[in-house]
Amino acid sequence: MTDFRLRCFAQSGNAYKAALMLELCGLDWEPVFVDYFNGETRREDWRAEVNPMGEVPVLHHGDLTIAQSGVILDYLAGLTGRFGAENEAERREILGWILFDNHKFTSYYATLRFLVGLAGQPEGPVTEFLRTRVTGAYGVVEKRLARHPFLVGDRPTIADLSLAGYVYMPEPPGVDPAAWPAIAAWKERIAALPGWRHPYDLLPGAPESWRGAAAAG
Repeated sequence: MTDFRLRCFAQSGNAYKAALMLELCGLDWEPVFVDYFNGETRREDWRAEVNPMGEVPVLHHGDLTIAQSGVILDYLAGLTGRFGAENEAERREILGWILFDNHKFTSYYATLRFLVGLAGQPEGPVTEFLRTRVTGAYGVVEKRLARHPFLVGDRPTIADLSLAGYVYMPEPPGVDPAAWPAIAAWKERIAALPGWRHPYDLLPGAPESWRGAAAAG
C-alpha cells in the first residue's frame, strides 16, 4: 500500500495543487478517482465519511485525513521540509498568498473557466463580473512576478504551487493568458521543476480528447 492516497479528479485544479506537491516531493502516493461530475461529493455518505465540506482534494496519510488544498500543502511542506518557509516572516508571507489564492486568484478564475470552458455558458453579467475579478487578481500577481521569479523570493514555495492549480488547464479560461507575460514566464519556471507533470497527465479522469491529443503528440 502506498504512503499517501489522494481523492481527486483531473479537472480539479485544487486537487492538482496537492498532487503536484506529492509528485515534486517524490512521495509514494496514489490517486483515488472521484466522480465529481456524477455527484459523488454531493452524496450523504461522502459528506459523512470522507469530507463534510463536500469537496476535493482529500489526502489520506495513515490514519490522518486532511481536506482543503492549502492545508494539505502546508502539511506536506512540514512533513518533507520542501517548498515551505525558512523563517516566521516567510511563513506569514506564504500564508498570505495562499489565502489570496483561495479568495481571489483561483476562485474567480476557476469559476470562469468552469462556466466558459467546461459548461459552455453564454456570455452574460455573471461571466463579465468574474472576468473583471480575474483581471484584478491576475494583475496583482503579474506585478509581483515581474519583480520576483517566484511569489516569495527566489525559490518556489507552496504559495506558487497553490496559485498554479488552474493555470495549466487546457480549456478556454474566458480570458486572454497573453495579457500576463510575467505569469506565463512563471508557469514555465514551475513546469521546469524536476517531477512536474501536467494536471491531465497526473490525475485520473482526463477527457478522452486530451488523451488522444497526448498520444498524437
